[in-house]
Amino acid sequence: MVEMALPNAHALAVMILIIVALVLFTRENIPLQTTSLLVLVALAVGFTLFPYTSEGKTLQPAEFFLGFGHKALVAVCGLMIVGQGLIRTGALEPVGRMLAKLWRKGPAISLLVTILLTAVLSAFINNTPIVVLMLPILIGVAVRTGESPSGTLLPMGFASILGGMATTIGTSTNLLVVNVAADMGMDDFNMFDFMGPAAIGGFFAVLYLWLIAPRITPERQPPMSGAVSRLYTAQIRLDKGSPVVGRRLATAILRTGDGLKVETVQRGQGVFINPLPDVVLKAGDRITTADTQANLREYARLLGGTLFSGDQAVDAEHPLSAEGEQIAEVVITPGSRLNGIRIGNARLRGRYGLRLLAFNRFEGTQERKSPGLDEIQLRSGDVLLVQSTVENLRDLKETADFLVLDGSIQLPSTRKAPIAMLTMLGVVLLAAFKIMPIEISAVLGFMVLILTRCLNWKDAMSALSTQVILIIVASLAMGAALLKTGGADYLAQLFVYVTFGAPPTVVLGSLMLMMGILTNIVSNNAAAVIGTPIAIGIAQSLGLPLEPFVLAVLFGANLSFATPMAYLTNVLLMNAGGYKFGDFVRVGLPLAIGLWLILTAVLVWAYDL
Repeated sequence: MVEMALPNAHALAVMILIIVALVLFTRENIPLQTTSLLVLVALAVGFTLFPYTSEGKTLQPAEFFLGFGHKALVAVCGLMIVGQGLIRTGALEPVGRMLAKLWRKGPAISLLVTILLTAVLSAFINNTPIVVLMLPILIGVAVRTGESPSGTLLPMGFASILGGMATTIGTSTNLLVVNVAADMGMDDFNMFDFMGPAAIGGFFAVLYLWLIAPRITPERQPPMSGAVSRLYTAQIRLDKGSPVVGRRLATAILRTGDGLKVETVQRGQGVFINPLPDVVLKAGDRITTADTQANLREYARLLGGTLFSGDQAVDAEHPLSAEGEQIAEVVITPGSRLNGIRIGNARLRGRYGLRLLAFNRFEGTQERKSPGLDEIQLRSGDVLLVQSTVENLRDLKETADFLVLDGSIQLPSTRKAPIAMLTMLGVVLLAAFKIMPIEISAVLGFMVLILTRCLNWKDAMSALSTQVILIIVASLAMGAALLKTGGADYLAQLFVYVTFGAPPTVVLGSLMLMMGILTNIVSNNAAAVIGTPIAIGIAQSLGLPLEPFVLAVLFGANLSFATPMAYLTNVLLMNAGGYKFGDFVRVGLPLAIGLWLILTAVLVWAYDL
């Protein structure tokens, strides 16, 4: 066996940058967008200062930004917007209603139907909207039956990932692999070309998710399921002799330990004073605030006032009342306008009519309402425990900013739902029958939704994820740099060198395993784009067909079951279901290993390796 020479300096630098990027992708304290932008800048500046020339051609740094116009990114963005149209118009509402009825009849068969339906829908629609649709239904069932949703949420979420690997448009990962392979000269994959292997693996996976996963999933309670104190709106009337009469409002607030949150100050009949800190308080003034019963009574005592609920003084016969209001959990969605906004600046009360009771983040941050909570920066997947009216919560369903985890709140439904559904169907069929490429049909679908007013421009733009866009562009840039500097060829040769003498089955399986490990640690898109040219290089070195090795990358990059950070929907599930990191390992790792073995065997058999 011939010893391998080291790659050129540019290829070596690119590989080091990729390793650094993959490490940074795993850091919770560094946004994925920041890492992606860092990669783009490093590549552009690096190749500007140190040009790379091969065979008389100089690699232009501007080429690393071509990903912004890449057909794969156009397709992903178009499909995200069309998926948003389904959510905004309530086109999937009949599905939710049918499932809700079915769950009332038979839980076992209902779980199977939910798994199958989730998988089928995810083959054509982005996974996130599907999970957003299913979560309130399953949590609502758990609430009505008094059981933990642990055994149903995780199988449903994994089913969405499972279905996503069946078609070229199932996930952005699939689109990237297919397009990168096409850029390297491979024939285009048709939409259903790899559905056969996916279906065989999916058959066994569905049985696992239905019969085994619910039994090995530890019983968890949602993070906010414990008792929490309801907030009540009340007035504190300052009596004669009150220690704060004649003093500034700021002094009164300070007397309560900065706990008093003043909404209004009423002086006389129908006269309201702007609650500025310098306002001098008078006897008879009514301070309107909202807090727990215990705190309200304590504030009234400290301020020397009488507590009122409406026009009635609060006493044993006339307790505080919060009729018409309910407590609910809401999740910050990937496309929410509140991503990156501090809680104190989110205007939850003024903009959405929500009173924040508590906050939870999947890595363990959980706080009741407190002054320090205002400084927390909201992120996708954060769970907020809020109190509001039923009407407000119902309206909240129709915004793109929150997912309401309350099965009693009806899904939105509009007259335009059939248009949105037909548009999505048209996008899929046009691409499936090769009438037009998916990136064109997706953009056409986007235009139809705008022209028919199923979506406005604000809703459409909210569907686009800066995180997804920058990760895709950065991944394409890293893949291009690896390919054009010869780094991909070197890694392919290194892989062949390490596996020298091993049968094709082992080589193929090892490649898929490597992708499966990477996708559970770093970005699945990055793993897919980097792995595709390496897979093609391996196949060419061995003189074997390209397709099974490219599919090994595609399937491996979709084995995102073993960790919560492997896929965005996993984060949503972790927060909503109160799961721990180990729960994903316990349930997801056997699924990932089983699919790896089955898919490897199917590819070896299908392509006669």
